[in-house]
Amino acid sequence: MKANRHRPHLHILPEDDANRQIAKGFASHVSVKDVKMQVLPEAHGWGRVLDEFDATHSRELKKYPNRFLVLLIDFDEDGARRQLVQSRIPADLLERVFVIGVWSEPERLKSQLGSYETIGNALAEDCFRDTNTTWSHSLLEHNTAELVRLREQVRPFLFEVT
Repeated sequence: MKANRHRPHLHILPEDDANRQIAKGFASHVSVKDVKMQVLPEAHGWGRVLDEFDATHSRELKKYPNRFLVLLIDFDEDGARRQLVQSRIPADLLERVFVIGVWSEPERLKSQLGSYETIGNALAEDCFRDTNTTWSHSLLEHNTAELVRLREQVRPFLFEVT
């Protein structure tokens, strides 16, 4: 289901199919308001995530000020990748764009934590409960600062309060 562009909503742009499956697992969490988020088609590489951001999403974010965007990429153990990606985001959009991903590749995380859907669902549970059980995994802990920003901006509209 597509989100209402004029109300707060979240788009997730995954690098590849593994990341897309993690995002789908997140979206399937029982407390996620699925009408408030949309998992976009995979971009086929982190460089292409940047290309799509430049070509389409930057303009769309300016057009729809209630849109938030997660660039879901593999870091491939590159400590400079987040800074490189963020350097391509215009300053006026930085507060609404988040760069998140597995330190190496999702396949390594899958071998340790289970299916991609299970991982995504566990990450959503952490966000819903405001915990870090899964987010503190060694392949995800580098996302801590970005996760804090994301939770502050997105948690209020994305999750059903039970």
